[in-house]
Amino acid sequence: MYTPEYLEDFSRKVFEKMGCSPADAKAATKVFIAAELTGLPSHGMTRIKDYFQLWQAGRINVTPNIRIVHESPSTAVVDGDNAIGMIAATKSMEIAIEKAKTAGTGWVSTKGSNHYGLASYYTLMAIEHDMIGISMTIANPLVAPTWSVTPMLGTNPIAVAVPAKSYPPFSADLATTAIARGKLAMMAKKGEKVSLGNVQDKDGVPSDNPDILKEGGSILPLGGHKGYALSSIVDIFSSVLSGANFGPFCPPSLAYLPVKDEKVGDGTGHFFGAMRVDAFQEKDVFLKQMDLWIETFKGAKPAKGHDRVLIPGEIERETRERILKEGITIIEPIQKEMKNIAEIFGIEFEMGK
Repeated sequence: MYTPEYLEDFSRKVFEKMGCSPADAKAATKVFIAAELTGLPSHGMTRIKDYFQLWQAGRINVTPNIRIVHESPSTAVVDGDNAIGMIAATKSMEIAIEKAKTAGTGWVSTKGSNHYGLASYYTLMAIEHDMIGISMTIANPLVAPTWSVTPMLGTNPIAVAVPAKSYPPFSADLATTAIARGKLAMMAKKGEKVSLGNVQDKDGVPSDNPDILKEGGSILPLGGHKGYALSSIVDIFSSVLSGANFGPFCPPSLAYLPVKDEKVGDGTGHFFGAMRVDAFQEKDVFLKQMDLWIETFKGAKPAKGHDRVLIPGEIERETRERILKEGITIIEPIQKEMKNIAEIFGIEFEMGK
């Protein structure tokens, strides 16, 4: 088991060795650790190798000039300057929050970025300011539209966090696909099979192979056409609105996937929102009403075999509390990847903890 502090220190050193400033290295690392603590290792330490390989390939900018290139009192387009996605995303959400402080709401569409990790991390930034947070992003085109075998969209998550008064915040974070790409990667590392209905092969035949994407296969949208529609909304808000590459033109966040010559925009796109609750009604009134909402849904009668009804974010919060006590488990293949990176950079990483 690893402590969050140990992994945070290691990750920060890796990003600094790549050339990131201490502040940027810290910003990127915080998202990785948040993913591990949330029980989503698919967005945690396993991504260190992905960014290391992108850095080796010269496909990310570790000293970016992240800036606003277009804005109104409540909106902005941010150019990430090909930054590590977590860095561009953190700064973009900070801008959305600052705009919301004065305008009531803040909306930022970001271009020129890369994979940004855990979507809910950014929505929870808004909670600290008594704001509702919204976060979306496009990703590698690995998802086929309904009735297609051509990968055109990413897993395109949507995350929303809403504050309450006496309860932890409502926090929803979901991919618009049947399964996230990172989870497939983790299953492949563990030698597991994926349930039918999540992926298909290059001919559209259902598959249980988590590595089927490397053979020309694709991920399926969540709930068929409805998931396709939701993913399309994320694609438009994140990319068409910002001027990033949309859909099949999104640059891959994996170094082994080639970058397409054809582009329709700049880098990967995200979308962020921050909404002051007191821009809609008195803060205390809203927070109390959210408490009532939570109590109402928690009071629903559980189905047979279940002892309670869950609120979005509850499992992740309980997982965080458990992992903080027990430590973070890193499977051996990922430990080996980190050990290899540590040796290349001349830093320390202890195997087998």
